[in-house]
Amino acid sequence: MQSQYGSRFLLLLLIVGLFSVSLGQPGGPRAVPDSGQRVNRRGIPDWENDVQFKHDLFTFVRVRYDSWRSRNKWATDYPDSDLNFSFRLQQLTSLKVHPDGKILNLTDKDLFNYPFIYMVEPGDLVLNDDEVKALRRYLLNGGFMMVDDFWGEREWENFEHEILRVFPDRKIVDLPKEHEIFNCVYPLNDKPQVPSIGWALRGRSSGITWERPDAREAHYRAILDDHDQIIVMICHNTDLGDGWEREGEDEWYFREFSEKRAYPLGINIVTYAMTH
Repeated sequence: MQSQYGSRFLLLLLIVGLFSVSLGQPGGPRAVPDSGQRVNRRGIPDWENDVQFKHDLFTFVRVRYDSWRSRNKWATDYPDSDLNFSFRLQQLTSLKVHPDGKILNLTDKDLFNYPFIYMVEPGDLVLNDDEVKALRRYLLNGGFMMVDDFWGEREWENFEHEILRVFPDRKIVDLPKEHEIFNCVYPLNDKPQVPSIGWALRGRSSGITWERPDAREAHYRAILDDHDQIIVMICHNTDLGDGWEREGEDEWYFREFSEKRAYPLGINIVTYAMTH
């Protein structure tokens, strides 16, 4: 990892209050940009950082991977979730954040320049041998991976199989709600479950927040390093990314899930990753 990340991220400061207004983005198709092309922000605020500190920026890196049932599951919620979350980090903390984020393969040499990576919908994840070796090396050399948005036992079993190929010598542990990651910036009273906006609106009157019968409880699990620090944060039976992506589409969803759950936990996870 780049050495300049260490002390800078210890200076995270929380701005009083969470959000004043939700972001609004028009609907329409989303496309993954070609290499070197800026993503269409579709109304999401943009900003510029001081070029003198271009190597001190936090960059939200999304992992591109293969799936055995469908293509481009790695791009779920892209780009709005990445752009919104990057904007909120810039807005609510002292982090200097790249406005666009980045997409990388696990075998990309550039991966080691970024201390945080995000993997979404890994229920059908398939890693080849080179990716297994690269991810293990990345994580044991100080990297941190957040895994999000997969539901039910079948998807868990597939992900568990693949991640244990990376770490056959380590266990996956359940994190108690007292763990630092649930309290380091925003204290959370429980382990939040964030459904996609469609499921949330359907379950609004009943209070149902799970998307499948075998996914009623949100699980937050982790793989730890030799010093008992999290190197893989696994968010199962929840969809924080939809809370970021869809924040501007419905006021109730924004207030109930984006503001109270998805952003606070996401910011906690990044803060933990950058300060350990």
